[in-house]
Amino acid sequence: MTVCGGGAVTQTSTTWLTQDAYNRLKDELEYLTTKGRAEIAEKIDAARQEGDLKENGGYHAAREEQAKQEARIVQLTELLRHASVGEPPADDGIVESGMVVTAKIAGKERTFLLGSREAAPGLDIEVYSESSPLGAALVGRKSGETVSYEAPNGSQIKVEIGEVKPFQG
Repeated sequence: MTVCGGGAVTQTSTTWLTQDAYNRLKDELEYLTTKGRAEIAEKIDAARQEGDLKENGGYHAAREEQAKQEARIVQLTELLRHASVGEPPADDGIVESGMVVTAKIAGKERTFLLGSREAAPGLDIEVYSESSPLGAALVGRKSGETVSYEAPNGSQIKVEIGEVKPFQG
């Protein structure tokens, strides 16, 4: 499994997730907002008891862990708020989240799921985010179209869209 694309989640559109992925992410959010927060608070309190906070590496590490955890909570909350769960999109040949796309990318045939990288654990298929350069270039396009996108290194990459079908798990 390879996950491509990603970065910070700034959700404004619907993200398609399998029911399993949605349940897993919901469970993670529940843990982080309950036991996870309590565990971090205990670590911070224990480190605070050690004395001078300026020189206290354990305290600073716990605070950094807390910041990362809070960022993940925000990310998961937004992702789940804008998720479309379970049923894949219509089988209309249009590239959108939840579709498996077979395309020739720079002459090499690849098959991947367009969707959230959060859906990737346990899937035996590459996953590209809609916000990745490739994903953004393909969203709304149809089977048979040819597009190009700018890779992170600045080169233009040609993509010939082949089959586009709903993900079937």
